[in-house]
Amino acid sequence: MKKNDKTPSKKPAASPNVMGLHAAVVEQPITDTLETNYMPYAMSVIVSRAIPEIDGFKPSHRKLLYTMYKMGLLTGARTKSANIVGQTMRLNPHGDAAIYDTMVRLSRGYGALLTPFVDSKGNFGKCYSRDMSWAAPRYTEAKLTPICNELFRDIDSDTVDFVDNYDNTMKEPALLPTTFPNILVSANSGIAVGMASQFCGFNLKEVCDTTAAYLKNPNCDLMETLLAPDFPTGGELICDPAALREIYETGRGSVKVRAKYRYVKAENLIEIYEIPYSTTVEAILDKVAELIKAGKAKEIADMRDETDLSGLKLAIDLKRGADPDKLMAKLYKQTPLEDSFSCNFNVLIAGMPKVLGVRQILEEWTAWRTESVRRRVYFVLKKRKDKLHLLKGLKRILLDIDKAIKIIRETEEEAEVIPNLMIGFGIDQIQAEFVAEIKLRNINKEYILKRVNETAALQDEIEDLEDILANPKRVKKIIVDELNQAAKKYGEPRRTSIVYGHEIETYEEEEAVEEYPVNIFLSREGYFKKITPQSLRMSGEQKYKEGDGLRQSFETTSAAEIMFFTDKCQVYKTRLSEFDDTKASVLGDYLPAKLGMDAGETVIYAVLPGDYSGALLFFFENGKAARVDLTAYKTTSNRRKLTGAYSDKSPLCCIQRIDQDRELAVYSTEPRCLIFHTALLSPKTTRTTQGVAVMNMKPKYHLDTVKPLEETSISNQSRYRVRAVPAAGALLRQEDSEEQQLGLLE
Repeated sequence: MKKNDKTPSKKPAASPNVMGLHAAVVEQPITDTLETNYMPYAMSVIVSRAIPEIDGFKPSHRKLLYTMYKMGLLTGARTKSANIVGQTMRLNPHGDAAIYDTMVRLSRGYGALLTPFVDSKGNFGKCYSRDMSWAAPRYTEAKLTPICNELFRDIDSDTVDFVDNYDNTMKEPALLPTTFPNILVSANSGIAVGMASQFCGFNLKEVCDTTAAYLKNPNCDLMETLLAPDFPTGGELICDPAALREIYETGRGSVKVRAKYRYVKAENLIEIYEIPYSTTVEAILDKVAELIKAGKAKEIADMRDETDLSGLKLAIDLKRGADPDKLMAKLYKQTPLEDSFSCNFNVLIAGMPKVLGVRQILEEWTAWRTESVRRRVYFVLKKRKDKLHLLKGLKRILLDIDKAIKIIRETEEEAEVIPNLMIGFGIDQIQAEFVAEIKLRNINKEYILKRVNETAALQDEIEDLEDILANPKRVKKIIVDELNQAAKKYGEPRRTSIVYGHEIETYEEEEAVEEYPVNIFLSREGYFKKITPQSLRMSGEQKYKEGDGLRQSFETTSAAEIMFFTDKCQVYKTRLSEFDDTKASVLGDYLPAKLGMDAGETVIYAVLPGDYSGALLFFFENGKAARVDLTAYKTTSNRRKLTGAYSDKSPLCCIQRIDQDRELAVYSTEPRCLIFHTALLSPKTTRTTQGVAVMNMKPKYHLDTVKPLEETSISNQSRYRVRAVPAAGALLRQEDSEEQQLGLLE
């Protein structure tokens, strides 16, 4: 049987059929796929899109600004944004929307930069608003701001390299020769593949002063002149010197910024007029609305956005009696009115992304700027030398102008004019070309003498330029002078004010809790009940599980704080307001479940700390006792669980709270008893202290119970009283024991 065309091929890499219904499957190692497909894309995003270079610009920024510069928008009138976008597409073929978005961010109207580069007219939106979108490019107009003079100064003097655009029809600058470290002045952010960049802006004058100080002394303290980041939306920066120094040294870290407000007493409202750079008014309004709905901002009657042409303003109407400062402290804590700005100074250096600190950035920028200045000097020097060369040729002609005219007139062919002048006066071709191009009106002696007299001045200028190239100090002086000029001409006061943490009053806002008398009961198995006196009077007997019973009971108020000590050397802190009122006829809340205790953990003692006066005495089975002040359990934060509540070196026997020194009776299992005064125990600074020995124990016995002396049935107290500890105590007589007293009562 003949093999037809439909017989499938046995080769693994079969070609697809004519109809394209089946595709050949070609296996390729994933590493090859990453190397050939993914890595070039990742590098393109990193190098050509997302990460700024040492001039402070991404390629999209640079292409837009250079296009506007070539359009004459540095000195000319504004033009329609659509015109700028269209012209920029000759350098940046990523679509008109992306180009216009870039221009919006660089504009003065949008307000995202401390030093905007685009002078805008029309609606360009606002960086502090999520919903205030900008108008279409056909409606808005733009030109370059005056500070762009510092970006393009001497760009035509070979200060930077030029490269081909995407279709090799134009040249564009690889970098812009900025006369100040724009990389630190302009806020910038970008997300690449596997890395990101986030630059905060600094004040232009501070950056220029810092760079000048660095050029004079590379080991200078940057924090003396570069005070802190400065944001275009203002606000207050909460200065943490340690965090700032970390950012300056490593290029990573974060700063906290919060809104500014004023209280208008006549209208009983708060006006917020500056907000953190990293948030928007809509985000703030949404969060405040959540707090109001949740009942956590009861002081607010109304909040609205009153932003207009005069600037940002959020108005908060207060209810009568509300404290504006306490309310703002709460809003700072619970809304984006206080926010963090993360820094990640990732910058491209010679095509390689590097995370640099401020000092390293200044080092790279000054090295790059030094090379730009030297290239400019070389360019000017070459121009001056070329001119001097021409003038020297002209000086030769001065000796005999008539001879030059005669040579030109007597030369029959035009092509021979230049060679004949070169032979006649001993000059080279370039000089002869220059002489031959002199206009007829300029062959008078006055013109030629004026040109020749420039020779001496040119010679002096050339020597000066050569001295600059040979002297690095003079190059540094040029850079410093340009920095000082930029700071003087374009510097502005800080917009973000600086406050220090110790200057800010922090309010620990607590929810208002209704306070009323309650009785609380703790059972031996960890059941807890909070009962009002009225309910207690109406109730019958307390209900417990079989085998359970009362451990402790207190009379207090519903807002009191309470601490529960457990058998795992931990203490849980909470408030009685967290527990619902209940009745005596129910078991109550099971504390291990209510407080989220560890598996197998049980409550052994409860304390109402109140104002944290007094102390706790921990008695251990080995006869030791530790005295720990209640202040050791006081915390500034709302921590609910403290580990290491007491020592775990010996099993705990009991806990006693003392508000003032008193006498206690200590019993052992021998049975022995001793009575001692708590003043003999000195307070310890750590919660986990083992304490001091109180009762000397025989090996097979241990400490059993401890009671206040007045709660015991001891009749002959002097028998058991000791003046110093540790002591062995006295054998317990039958008439002083609890069992004897119970027998007599029966």
